[in-house]
Amino acid sequence: MDSRKDEPQTEFIYCCGAATELLTFGSGRLLPEHKVLFLIIPGNPGVVGFYKTFMQTLHRSSGRPVWAVSHAGHCAPPDSMDMVDAERDDVFGLNGQIEHKLAFLRKRVPRETGLVLVGHSIGCYIILEMMKRDPELKVLKAVMLFPTIERMAQTPQGKVMTPVLCQMRYLAYLPVFLLSLLPGRLRAFLIQLAFSGLLVNYFPFAANSMYLGGQEMKKVVERDNLTIKKNLDKLIFYYGATDHWCPVSFFHDIKQDFPHGDFRLCERGFRHAFVLDAGQEVASMVVEWLLKELRRCHRKLPDQTTRSDLFFCLRFSQIYRRRSKPKTVTTRSNKGALMLTGALRYLI
Repeated sequence: MDSRKDEPQTEFIYCCGAATELLTFGSGRLLPEHKVLFLIIPGNPGVVGFYKTFMQTLHRSSGRPVWAVSHAGHCAPPDSMDMVDAERDDVFGLNGQIEHKLAFLRKRVPRETGLVLVGHSIGCYIILEMMKRDPELKVLKAVMLFPTIERMAQTPQGKVMTPVLCQMRYLAYLPVFLLSLLPGRLRAFLIQLAFSGLLVNYFPFAANSMYLGGQEMKKVVERDNLTIKKNLDKLIFYYGATDHWCPVSFFHDIKQDFPHGDFRLCERGFRHAFVLDAGQEVASMVVEWLLKELRRCHRKLPDQTTRSDLFFCLRFSQIYRRRSKPKTVTTRSNKGALMLTGALRYLI
């Protein structure tokens, strides 16, 4: 693989009139030969930089382009760009962020491209809404990591944060506003002193993140069972064992409601904000899931399977049969690594 293509590329664009950061590994422009795109829909804050290690591992393992699109206004655009280019109806709110992702796909991704969507936290809710609002999207698989798709305000963390995000948000805006009046270097120093260097780039859009969080508490209430049912064969859910945003009881509830779905409970101690310290491990786990799913996929395909899905699965099954014959003995972990760097790299 060209080492230059293994380096992340960053682009700032306006989408729905709001500054948006696009982080890409592999090609930043999709060509006809790019049949599959991994697209990351982040949590909140929707800072794509948090996902670099996760994305790099996905890209190296699959050989496919891996993109992450920030939430509208969840980035620090260059000085030549304003945060908002044109006024839109509530682009920073939850509904606006969903429409923002659909608009991004219309603008940058050909309709025939097969999508492997990877959502994290509220990104999972956004993905379900995207699939609901545009059922013609060529979604091959949607991986839902630590999904916040229901009863957010009732979770342990939600009970703490709801008053802060919904009633006390404006009090929090005051220090943000006062800091914004300071010179850039002094502002960065004070933020580093009070928090950490990781949050320096988070400051310019903190208000947008808090606004979105407040809407999450109010609007993410009932699980969208209809959309889940319609797309059950395409969905993989991964719940945390100690996730205060998504209790284990939610995992048991959804598993009971959809006994034939793919619902997994973390056994490795990953936290909700896994991107901060376990991006590589979780990405390796995700590609291993996809490999197993595709291996099983060709055996029983649903009636509604699209042509893209069928080609994706059949192509995999041919590769797997060719590569499952070597007589050399490998460990279980090595076997998984060899298969995902071989089979996934040449899918489609």
